Amino acid sequence: MTGLQLLRWSGVEAYVTLMVDTLRITLAQLNQSVGDLAANVAAMLAVRERARDADLIVFPELQLIGYPPEDLIMKPALVERATAELEKLARVTADGGPAMLVGSVFVRDGALHNGVALLEGGRVAATRFKYELPNYGTFDEKRYFLPGPLPEPVLFKGAMLGLPICEDIWHPDVCRHLAELGAEIFICINGSPYEIDKDVLRIDGVAKRRAIDTGIPLAYVNRVGGQDEIVFDGASFVVGPEGAVWVQMPDWEESVVTTVWHRSDFGDANRWRCEAGEVHELAEHPEDIYCAMVMALRDYVNKNRFPGVVLGLSGGIDSAICAAIAVDALGPDRVWCVMLPSRYTSQESLDDAAGCARMLGVRLDTVPIGPAVDAFDGMLAPVFAGRQPDLTEENIQSRIRGVTLMALSNKFGPMLVTTGNKSEMSVGYATIYGDMNGGYNPLKDAYKTTVFAVSEWRNSHRPKIGLGPDGPVMPQRIITKPPSAELRPDQKDSDSLPPYDVLDAILQGLVENEKSVDQIVAEGFERDTVARIERLLNLAEYKRRQAPPGVKLGARNYGRDRRYPITHGFRTG
Repeated sequence: MTGLQLLRWSGVEAYVTLMVDTLRITLAQLNQSVGDLAANVAAMLAVRERARDADLIVFPELQLIGYPPEDLIMKPALVERATAELEKLARVTADGGPAMLVGSVFVRDGALHNGVALLEGGRVAATRFKYELPNYGTFDEKRYFLPGPLPEPVLFKGAMLGLPICEDIWHPDVCRHLAELGAEIFICINGSPYEIDKDVLRIDGVAKRRAIDTGIPLAYVNRVGGQDEIVFDGASFVVGPEGAVWVQMPDWEESVVTTVWHRSDFGDANRWRCEAGEVHELAEHPEDIYCAMVMALRDYVNKNRFPGVVLGLSGGIDSAICAAIAVDALGPDRVWCVMLPSRYTSQESLDDAAGCARMLGVRLDTVPIGPAVDAFDGMLAPVFAGRQPDLTEENIQSRIRGVTLMALSNKFGPMLVTTGNKSEMSVGYATIYGDMNGGYNPLKDAYKTTVFAVSEWRNSHRPKIGLGPDGPVMPQRIITKPPSAELRPDQKDSDSLPPYDVLDAILQGLVENEKSVDQIVAEGFERDTVARIERLLNLAEYKRRQAPPGVKLGARNYGRDRRYPITHGFRTG
């Protein structure tokens, strides 16, 4: 029995909804292609062919156009095309197969809305708009959309569906309003980016609260995949009104799951309950961080149609873990590593780089930079006369390496991967137009202590989405030896920076938590050290503004989350 039956009498046609006691609702946790509407439509139709026995298929937020669309959404042509494609999708449902809930952009009275459409019986049967528009961190939806009114439930096959959209469930008003109007099942479509510990917050801190508060079960559908600086982890789920997790879909992979719902008598009321389904274990720390870096790099490279990647492999931990991430993302055949030794490069580093490449199964070429360094020394000797060598000569080496790697990228086509970590980027210990060269940086939001943690983990584990080897990916010595840029004799990072556990703790306070120098000193850190780190953090803003994109991992990544002026005079210490 279909839920939408066409009746004819006296020359009049009318659609009548028929009540059922069982619903098959398919949750489609998909990747996306921002702006490629044809690809997104094809992916949704492919799911519909796979789930022909479903009554309703649910897709993530703005799945038709991709999320976040940013200023693409300001192009009238995109909005017009989205409207046309949605109508085409709606016409497909005239075949009597599954209805669809599709997230897209809508125009009402000249204003743009982020919304969801119920496609049923060959038409757009209903639309609902997002009420709570997030405007913090990575989100700037108030720049593009107007909020809709508090939504009403949608009647589907006799079931009253509440359709809150993403941010709508992070506040109680929308779900309470829907409950008061008779909603029986919440279906929440989302574009919720990954952030450390966010999966726990979504389920325990938000979804369970809404379900328990209203007594209504909630199905949460999230997308998966990388989009520039953010990555979506999926991990869609269904929770019951008592807070129990009825279904938990996997993280870090596309997944299509059909859930079965039954209407049952509970006292003096009918209630919908979902049959218990598979409850997948989600990736724990630090695997979740590693998977975020792998998926973000994979989608950035593939969606921008690069044939592969190239990176400098120095024998240090940052480049080694970046090589491992690249291999897990793309496979060893699409990763090209290059050793660029100078007169200061130790034999230990040469051996460690070769060992890492061998473990990963990647191509390794060696291009000594000595001839170029000598050429620059000779070229600059007349204007540098009377000056002692300093940081300038160190930066020249880094820039020569950057030019060399970019030459290989230009000549053969692979994207250059940047390998600097967040600790270095925070305090400016990176050379602009040198080791900062590249198209994408998997470590941009990873502090050095995080780099150590994921390297230790990857050396004894293989990620669920990895294409690399089962065994170790780098010699253990790379992890344990003191970090060094090897740009001068016997150089160590500790010569000019506090130990990384101290540095990262101070940076967490300054960056993630916006604490003052006084507040951090009160936690037991030396004032001179904290004040110096704050000064370096401010001085390096111009470098970070010119850095390549990199995946967001924590609460305040450089770029989308933390947007400081380059020129300002405020200091807290």
